[in-house]
Amino acid sequence: MAQARQLHLGAFMRPVSLHTGAWRYQGSYPDANFNFTHLKSFAQKLEAAKFDAFFMADHLAVLNMPIEALRRSHTVTSFEPFTLLSALAAVTERIGLVATASTTFDEPYHVARRFASLDHLSNGRAGWNIVTTANPDAALNFGLAEHVEHGERYHRAREFYDVVTGLWDSFADDAFIRNAETGMFFDPGKMHVLDHKGEELSVRGPLNIARPPQGWPVIVQAGQSEPGRQLAAETAEVVFCSPRDLAAGQALYADIKARMDLVGRNHDHLKILPAAFVVIGDSVEEARAKRGKLDSLVHYDSAIASLSIALGHDASGFDPDGPLPEIPETNASKTGRAQVLKLAADENLTVRQLAQRYGGYSGLAFVGSPQTVADDMEAWLFELGSDGFNVVFPYLPQGLDDVAERLVPELQRRGLFRRDYEGSTLRDHLGLPRPQNRFFS
Repeated sequence: MAQARQLHLGAFMRPVSLHTGAWRYQGSYPDANFNFTHLKSFAQKLEAAKFDAFFMADHLAVLNMPIEALRRSHTVTSFEPFTLLSALAAVTERIGLVATASTTFDEPYHVARRFASLDHLSNGRAGWNIVTTANPDAALNFGLAEHVEHGERYHRAREFYDVVTGLWDSFADDAFIRNAETGMFFDPGKMHVLDHKGEELSVRGPLNIARPPQGWPVIVQAGQSEPGRQLAAETAEVVFCSPRDLAAGQALYADIKARMDLVGRNHDHLKILPAAFVVIGDSVEEARAKRGKLDSLVHYDSAIASLSIALGHDASGFDPDGPLPEIPETNASKTGRAQVLKLAADENLTVRQLAQRYGGYSGLAFVGSPQTVADDMEAWLFELGSDGFNVVFPYLPQGLDDVAERLVPELQRRGLFRRDYEGSTLRDHLGLPRPQNRFFS
């Protein structure tokens, strides 16, 4: 009998919360993004709750937002991912460690070597989140006068993936003999020189590190554009995405899985994990009150700028405590504008409340009791909206504790989430096969 579907849960931990008001919430750690003691405790709590992975996004520039908004942001600084995850590898044993590395502003040899090293240091818990870097200011930090065009970034990313995975296969798993009696350290016949010469990249190889314990670190992809979906279907083992509701999640899920069929990949070899903002209370009403309090901590100067962008219309002159007025059509995203109008109408929000929502966190959110949030997650899982979630915490440490100590036990009680790890690697947690070496059988 086939095993019932279970959720996979990652923790979005860089920044530790995407909500602009998180650092101001009562009892929160304002320095959580840049305090190793706090981050170590978060990773250990997540491991105790049997989360699949600790997931770190990354930015290669200070976020490109108006200084009035930037000066209120707790995301302005944080640790470089590999440095932090290497440190966390030493104080955890099972939880996966996923880092973002850009294919636009880095080189394949660097990326292959760093992830192979992290996989060895963690005994097989590394994952690479492939991104093409959308922030145009990042280009200015890498000697470019302007950002690389979107299509060109994805074209490079596809070749970049081939090179990195090829470098990971530089040595057969049994290449290192280390025979002290004969003096033979490794078998040269089990070393492959990649000698890649492509349209974007030229890399000789081999990688100067043994094949990673997982064969390849788990491949994670973030992006929902047309080229992003195709890259995911061809290469990814986990997709990090942001559909706003179940219908959108189902459409994205079906699209990527259908693309996998066309390239001959097994559906089970890719897990789709949307970002989900989770606020837990004793009741739905209490959870909504927590969310309202959190949203109220977003400064209006920052919030109204975010709302204006979402509407494609300057909202700075609106009455903050009145309803959203009629908004004329613009050339901005019609989908985005419609979502704003629907949210304002559905929840009867004032301009201030709506702005604070957009200035805080406006994506998919589960706000309720452990039981109602578990209901929502169960629906997404069994109605094929996702294979689980990357949980975004509203504030830390309490928001993380609420999920780990209250939501996870409810999911376990329903048989929707593991009670213990069944293996030791990130591939084990996700139910993914270990890739065969393409050069050695």
